[in-house]
Amino acid sequence: MSQHSTKASYAAIFQGFDSPTTHRMTTPKSQVTPTASHQVSVLPDGLNFVTNGVASVLESGLLGGVELPSSCRNGTCRECMCRLVSGNVRYRIDWPGLSADEKAEGWFLPCVALAQSDLQIEQPFAQAR
Repeated sequence: MSQHSTKASYAAIFQGFDSPTTHRMTTPKSQVTPTASHQVSVLPDGLNFVTNGVASVLESGLLGGVELPSSCRNGTCRECMCRLVSGNVRYRIDWPGLSADEKAEGWFLPCVALAQSDLQIEQPFAQAR
């Protein structure tokens, strides 16, 4: 599948949220080290950066040379919404701007998400800076 058709398919998913169910690993809170370094891989382009579990996934991407779409940076606009393919995140706020169904389907908001493990995320509009 070409990169263009992948991005077009992804845009269609965003409109209807008809994403396949994803599997999210969970890490017990007692095993989470907030200052540990975690690798983040961005699909489909294979971009990579490191996060420390203290900076948001979005902030870490910017520091690591990967720009994810964003606007508000506080979990309300949903511009940065990505699909979590694997890994575990926690949020800076109690209830980010996602429905329970969206969370169950693997969608997350990197502007308010903190990595708790290595992550593989899907965001075809990410760009190397």
